[in-house]
Amino acid sequence: MTPQPRPRDIQYRPPAADGATLVAALYAGRIVRYSRLAEMAAIVSFTRAFVEERLAPHPPVEIHRHWEPAVLGKRLGEVQREYAQSHEAKHRWKALLAAAGLEPTETARDRLMLRFQAHSDPASPAPWARSTATVGFHRDSWGTNLPSQINWWAPVWPITAGRTFAIYPQLWDVPIPNNSAQFDLADVLERLRTAPETLGPGQLAPGPVVSVDPEGGVPVVLEPGEIIAFSSNHAHVGVPNHTGLTRISLETRTVAICDVKTGRGAPDIDGAARWVAPGMFHRLSDGAGLHILLNCARLVLRPEWQAVLALQAHKD
Repeated sequence: MTPQPRPRDIQYRPPAADGATLVAALYAGRIVRYSRLAEMAAIVSFTRAFVEERLAPHPPVEIHRHWEPAVLGKRLGEVQREYAQSHEAKHRWKALLAAAGLEPTETARDRLMLRFQAHSDPASPAPWARSTATVGFHRDSWGTNLPSQINWWAPVWPITAGRTFAIYPQLWDVPIPNNSAQFDLADVLERLRTAPETLGPGQLAPGPVVSVDPEGGVPVVLEPGEIIAFSSNHAHVGVPNHTGLTRISLETRTVAICDVKTGRGAPDIDGAARWVAPGMFHRLSDGAGLHILLNCARLVLRPEWQAVLALQAHKD
């Protein structure tokens, strides 16, 4: 792939005045940073207490020093599942997204992800575990096929340029050869449910099939209490963590329900996944599955998705 000039930094945009203006900016490739939301500060406080209680007596960012990799991966996976199912966490995130301008009755959210990226020694890397792995290069749109998907990301403890993830703004409209056409989300979800041990590195999400410059991304460095929003079309990757501390961060994804119905969103320049995944999202106001609202299956084959949208257009 032809190298693209790397930006010196990310040009964050200030929050929009309303949800419609926000998503329009995000669909155009803008990256928005929120710095003064009391709801985000409250989530950081809640999440720190949540993690500290479960990893006591060890400092969470040093947890990799105290447990063997297999034990660490298992326990952190349990903590992730507890957080994703926490009613208080869901309530606080609903309040945050509303404060950011999203109407709860018109917005659906993916599961809450409490991510742990453990320190790794380049000379002796630890065995791979899903709960502590560094996420590979990807666009989220390669997996879900929803151009209206928005990603939200925030640190819980302080991060650095070496303990974060990186975005490639210069690849926003550059097609990247990838294996999304071969990626079978239905198979992955079934194996996660019944046999997660059969999944390994590179099998949880589509990726590029060409070399991507590992130095081409711009590291995201925020303070705890800040959060960014960006389109699922933005290419990004986890920065290998050799800093001596575990990175602990939060992320989720949202869609505007009206935009899902009309197919509005960011440009899809190189995605070819076979499935569209409305069932991964639930309405903020009441938890109703997006697939229920659209009267379709949790996963819909891409050729059949247009029929789902046509039916919605007829109803509306």
